[in-house]
Amino acid sequence: MAERVLTLRELNRATLARQLLLERKRLSPTAVIERLVGMQAQWPPAPYVGIWARTTSFRREALERELARADVVKSTVMRQTLHLVTRRDYALLRAALSETNFPEQTSTAKLLAPSVRVLVAAGPVTSAEALAHLEREHGLTGIDARRAWRGARVRAHVLHHHETALWHARPEGRFVAIEEPEAHVPVEARAKILRRYLAAFGPASRHDIVSWSMMHVPEIQRALDRLEPLRRFRDEHGRELLDLPRAPLSDADTLAPVRFLPKWDNLLLAFADRTRVLPEQYRKTVIRMNGDVAQTFLVDGFVAGTWRAEDGRVVFEPFVALSRSDRREVEEEAARLEAFLAD
Repeated sequence: MAERVLTLRELNRATLARQLLLERKRLSPTAVIERLVGMQAQWPPAPYVGIWARTTSFRREALERELARADVVKSTVMRQTLHLVTRRDYALLRAALSETNFPEQTSTAKLLAPSVRVLVAAGPVTSAEALAHLEREHGLTGIDARRAWRGARVRAHVLHHHETALWHARPEGRFVAIEEPEAHVPVEARAKILRRYLAAFGPASRHDIVSWSMMHVPEIQRALDRLEPLRRFRDEHGRELLDLPRAPLSDADTLAPVRFLPKWDNLLLAFADRTRVLPEQYRKTVIRMNGDVAQTFLVDGFVAGTWRAEDGRVVFEPFVALSRSDRREVEEEAARLEAFLAD
């Protein structure tokens, strides 16, 4: 039987539905973060705006309480970038990524991790204090010390202090040690994480999974084999898309409301082919050469412009002229975002 071809709009609506961007839900911050398998957190306010865009009645204090309790932690995980993840997912992700040659898998990181963990066990440390320790105890300086610190702290389960993830984050970076996470068999952890990825971002190609995770294709394939039978589709370019057997697919004509997204929102970074949400002609405007990803807004499910906060107002800049009804909807959502930012 020929595999069903999913149109661009069908892919768009399926993705938006799974990303909670077709209809806001009454969910806790922890529930949203788990559903999305983490949220990008290089810019501290980003997860707050991302959760607000997907939920009803969200208050910033709710996420800050979960951070203070360490129910949610700020860690380097997928793509070697900072995310907020739940403690349960942190354990799964560390195991899932443990067979990829990331910096924490080097011989230097393995050697130094126990020393770094002992240092941080005495209390939070800054990068400057950690680098001084590596020079004093191990003779490392300059870029060698910085690389060693980055790899060793990840391996030692030394994470960013929760105060660096607050809405008004502390300017200085501090790091704390958390309890050793629950152990998982790496391939089994990858299978669990990839099932969750498909639930949150599917249908998706193997190249999409690589872009999201930066794991190697053989590692990914061994995990996917454990998820079989998977459902298979093709996109309009003939590429194979994988999905969970009973995952929902929304109709192409489902209405998609205007949504404002933060910098580095996962929606724009979880695919090799981002055209399901980001038209190619705008990609370089949104995703810049230096790795920055702009704050964007969606109209009819697709990125239609960028926005910024300026003197308490949300200023939006559409890529093309909006219809009268679309502009009214964007203005109304911008007003709601202004109220959230000012709260």
